[in-house]
Amino acid sequence: MSGLVLKLGPKERVLVNGAVIENGDRRSRLSIMTPNANILRLRDAIRPDEVNTPVRRVCYIAQLVLSGDADPDEARHQLLRGIEQLSQALTDHDSRAILDDATQSVGEGEFYRALKRLRMLLPREDRLLAATPRLS
Repeated sequence: MSGLVLKLGPKERVLVNGAVIENGDRRSRLSIMTPNANILRLRDAIRPDEVNTPVRRVCYIAQLVLSGDADPDEARHQLLRGIEQLSQALTDHDSRAILDDATQSVGEGEFYRALKRLRMLLPREDRLLAATPRLS
């Protein structure tokens, strides 16, 4: 993740290679210079009980790699399979572009970038699920 810049608000927490780091009382910027560092902004983290939709499940797998709780090689296969399944349901041009970028990111081992792209699909998924009638 060479060149990643994190902009943190006061008291914001971030997980870096398994260690939780809390920002001080002021806004700050951190430049991550180490390639392949595992970074997860805790405000963006999806909690296990929130993994209840297809996009959230795929995001969660990427998140597990970033937190150090999943093997990157095993997760890569699960992510690619999940992205393929999402591409069968999300067929609009914008979603396809996001999924293509996420696929490329996973292939390059850039799990943070993949997670960032996949999170872009959450509002679309929410709209689609809200528009879908529920069966009783």
